[in-house]
Amino acid sequence: MTIRTIIAATGAALVFAMAGPASAHDGEAETVTKNFEAAIPNIPGKSLIAVQVDYAPGAASPSHTHAKSAFIYAYVISGAIESKVDDGATRIYRAGESWSEQPGATHSISRNANKTEPAKLLAVFVLNTNDKALTTPIK
Repeated sequence: MTIRTIIAATGAALVFAMAGPASAHDGEAETVTKNFEAAIPNIPGKSLIAVQVDYAPGAASPSHTHAKSAFIYAYVISGAIESKVDDGATRIYRAGESWSEQPGATHSISRNANKTEPAKLLAVFVLNTNDKALTTPIK
């Protein structure tokens, strides 16, 4: 199974999955909904998890890291997301644009770049199956 097949399956899961929203970070105006989760059958010990992050206008996630084993593909579904990962440049990604995060990366900026319109992001994690916490805030 190629990463393109995995991403395509995740996109299909986004369309068909029905999951209740859960707040990722207390006190923040974002909602995270798990859309897909499955073990990757040809890569023992690895799983794929897809979440949709809905940002209210001007909302932001606190600085955070992800599971140490997690490779992440992020795709902006709608709106504009301002993002900074590790020492990379701060950049605004618009609907249809994407980026990736390497295992152990620090995501210091993740926010809706627009103060009046909502934004939506799909995050696809490939990680060790036994990793439980997808996101850990940096204190």
